[in-house]
Amino acid sequence: MIRDAQDVERGAAWLAATEPRFAQALAQTGPLPLRLRQGGFAGLLEIIISQQVSVASANAIRARMAQAGFVTKQAVLGAGDAELRNAGLSKPKARYALILAQSDLDYDGLEEMDDADAMARLCAITGIGPWTAEIYLMFCMGRTDILPAGDLALQVAAQHLFDLPARPKPDALAQMAENWAPWRSVAARALFAYYRVIKNREGLG
Repeated sequence: MIRDAQDVERGAAWLAATEPRFAQALAQTGPLPLRLRQGGFAGLLEIIISQQVSVASANAIRARMAQAGFVTKQAVLGAGDAELRNAGLSKPKARYALILAQSDLDYDGLEEMDDADAMARLCAITGIGPWTAEIYLMFCMGRTDILPAGDLALQVAAQHLFDLPARPKPDALAQMAENWAPWRSVAARALFAYYRVIKNREGLG
């Protein structure tokens, strides 16, 4: 499990020793952030809000939801579709929030599952796909060996770091990441951080 900055440092040192490209990236990014966040219903709802929108947009919507008090299952169920949409959720995400609030998901039970079983349980809920489940496992549960290969930022970072002719498809990035086990969650942190470096350097959108 990744629980503190020392765990991230350990993974980063292993990656740098195993793959020289990560050593190059880490020299530019500096220490990687821990990025652990609250789990449970509130944490998973925040990740759903972040689906396919910019960080700024997600932060703005999360702030509106928090201001309205829509951060617990009970509050979301009591709000209903119209109030959730007034708080900034799109029509599909308002539906997903209500479905999540109505679900019998056992968040403590997820902690007892291996990665594959936890992924399957999360993805069984409408509105939660692989990316959402992977982000939850990485940043809310502290799992060490998860890489969301469908994430655009990770694909762009991998293309630049490994001098690939094109942005790798999810399957190709997942195959590359097999070499980064058992620290794929730290590899993802490194690629996220490297994406910010190249975005600032080259003005990527």
